[in-house]
Amino acid sequence: MSVVYEFPRGFLWGISMAAFQYEMGASKEAIDPNSDWYVWLHDERNIKEGIVSGDVPENGPGYWDLFRNDHRLGQWLGLNAWRLNPEWSRIFPKPTKDVKVTVHKDDEGIKDIEISEDSLKKLDELANKSAVEHYREIFSDIKNRGMKLIINLYHWPLPLWLHDPIRVRDTNLREGPRGWYDEDTIIEFAKFAAYIAWKFGDLADMWSTFNEPNVTWSIGYSGGNFPPGIRRLDVIPRIMVNIAQAHARAYDQIKRIVGKEAKVGVIYATAPAEPIDDKEENIEAAKKADYASNLWFFRAVIEGEIDTSYGTKEYGEVINRKDMRNHVDWIGVNYYSRLVVKYQKEPPGFKFVENYGFSCKPKSTSAAGRPTSDTGWELYPEGVLKALLLFAKYGKPMAITENGVADAIDRHRPWLLISTLYYVHKAIREHGLNVFGYFHWSLIDNLEWASGFKMRFGLFYVNMKTKERVPRPSAFIYKHIIEENGIPEYLEEYARIPNFMLGKIE
Repeated sequence: MSVVYEFPRGFLWGISMAAFQYEMGASKEAIDPNSDWYVWLHDERNIKEGIVSGDVPENGPGYWDLFRNDHRLGQWLGLNAWRLNPEWSRIFPKPTKDVKVTVHKDDEGIKDIEISEDSLKKLDELANKSAVEHYREIFSDIKNRGMKLIINLYHWPLPLWLHDPIRVRDTNLREGPRGWYDEDTIIEFAKFAAYIAWKFGDLADMWSTFNEPNVTWSIGYSGGNFPPGIRRLDVIPRIMVNIAQAHARAYDQIKRIVGKEAKVGVIYATAPAEPIDDKEENIEAAKKADYASNLWFFRAVIEGEIDTSYGTKEYGEVINRKDMRNHVDWIGVNYYSRLVVKYQKEPPGFKFVENYGFSCKPKSTSAAGRPTSDTGWELYPEGVLKALLLFAKYGKPMAITENGVADAIDRHRPWLLISTLYYVHKAIREHGLNVFGYFHWSLIDNLEWASGFKMRFGLFYVNMKTKERVPRPSAFIYKHIIEENGIPEYLEEYARIPNFMLGKIE
């Protein structure tokens, strides 16, 4: 079988998953009620007001108990890499605040955190040992099947002892614990990072500190349906800085414990901004949107510059933080769709245009004539190239760490997978970008956060009652691509987007 778009030798073909979305569902022992997200999805007010679906994680796919079966499915696909996270609230259901560490702090923020071996041993006394041992089983099983393991530390849930989303919501942030709004969370996250590195450093091939930190600060505090679900745009800058500092301090811990050779990155929700038309003011608006949405964080953790305008006003002080400079070894790009913007006079100088990107009608078409997913996200595979090019200036290795579609009947997933990989190949071969892997979201259907089980992202369908896994047609396509380490000739016609789907931005 001839291959028309071949990927580099050693390219990583993987899947990504999140503990909260996958683990529960097959046993009572798998239930973890100790996170903010668990409480958020069970809250009667949230359910009544339609903020959450009413679906709960304890009815999920059951990876905690069925992980070996799912790893076998990954082997059948031919995967050579797997990305997942240990759940913070599962490992530390009780507070770790009494474990003493040395914090170096000044008016600019937390510059360093020293965690001794004695402190690690005290953390070990507090940890849920059965959970730690079970994660070692899971991680070891991945490794024993010949797959590289990427351990991500944080994929959205916080322990309840760090964030009570209902109290925060009901008091509009006056009472807590208040999660990433509180500086103490930086210190506790550094402890968690140090402990995970200490316990699993022998198993991880690569590390990530955060998955989509920008989603945490944007949806949770702009009136969205993520905890704490409040509209407090005034506090988002503080949370952005706290999370950037938390990343840097976690990076330090992994390097100290595992060694300087440890590859530590961050995974970012990347949606490139495009102007609604070619008017100069709209082109400039798109540049501002890209900076605010995609680049501010990396300026902080790569260049060591915290821009206090946060991309929302014309001028701001730039705080130079040497302690945060060059704190990224690789960049994970999560790509699903684009942003389309136009100029507005008021700050931040741009606004998102409805019926493009993430703001479309589900199972329909966008204003550009593109199909939309079950979530109402515009299918725009060429945007993955633009997403990768956004970060090219940093010269860091990159991977597509999430990409997929909510598509219960597998109508669009096959061609979208092929077309997206065509543009990833283009980034490597034509633009010379160092893209070392592609991780599909996801292996199996799972709990799509506030949207519940209706949104089906899996290469395998899951019957949530019986836990049966059934491959969709797209699973066979991904399998063939992995076997060939590229797009085979018989799939070439799906690589380029059909003319009728190209559409135009009106």
